Amino acid sequence: MIKYGICETSVIPVRKEPNERSEMVSQLLFGETFQVLEETIKWTYIKLTQDNYTGWVDNKEIKLISEEDLDKFQSNTYVITNNIFTKVKNTNNELLILPPGCILTNFNEDDNSFFIGRNHYKLVEKYIEITEIDKLAKQFFNSPYLWGGKNPFGYDCSGFVQVIYKILGKNLPRNASQQVNVGNNINFISDIKPGDLAFFDDEEGNIIHVGIILKNREVIHASGKVRIDRLDQQGIYNVDLKKYTHKLRVIKRVLN
Repeated sequence: MIKYGICETSVIPVRKEPNERSEMVSQLLFGETFQVLEETIKWTYIKLTQDNYTGWVDNKEIKLISEEDLDKFQSNTYVITNNIFTKVKNTNNELLILPPGCILTNFNEDDNSFFIGRNHYKLVEKYIEITEIDKLAKQFFNSPYLWGGKNPFGYDCSGFVQVIYKILGKNLPRNASQQVNVGNNINFISDIKPGDLAFFDDEEGNIIHVGIILKNREVIHASGKVRIDRLDQQGIYNVDLKKYTHKLRVIKRVLN
């Protein structure tokens, strides 16, 4: 029988191997679901529902659910956290701090409450939708870079882009090399608009970096930290280093 699960803590590391010292390749955010592929005494190998990404998670950190529960989570009303942090209290009045990109399933707009199974939660502050990409992305300015990271205490470039677009209602693959296959090509930089994605390659032509285009031909991206630099047909011009740091390969439009 196929097993499924859900993340019911703020963030869970997803590792390359079933070992606490293993490389973190991604993170599970609160409300994200997954399919169980393999189980050991201490670790579970999972495939995320959102993007089919695979990795190992600690058994102590996950909650298993039935396929029926999974179907309910996917069909019921939900919202996605969009602030730098969202405060939530459970039925025991305990505080939980959620990063952006978390899924609040079974959400009730009347009283800002939601539930996962028998666990009920309520937002401390009213949920307010954010649809302007400049405003949304700039909240995370100066968040540090972290390989595999998907929260404001550490993003990698594609994790940052994936979370921002998830909030805007567009599910993207996890890695930049996969994200570049989504959307339509923009052939001329004069045709770009806020929300387009800029992809950058290495000397071998491999896509290694991605950023979100903002107004005035700026790009916000995770490189050392979430920062804003200038973009032209050559690539990213780092305003602090006063030099080009990333070579532009292609621009894609994934939002209508």
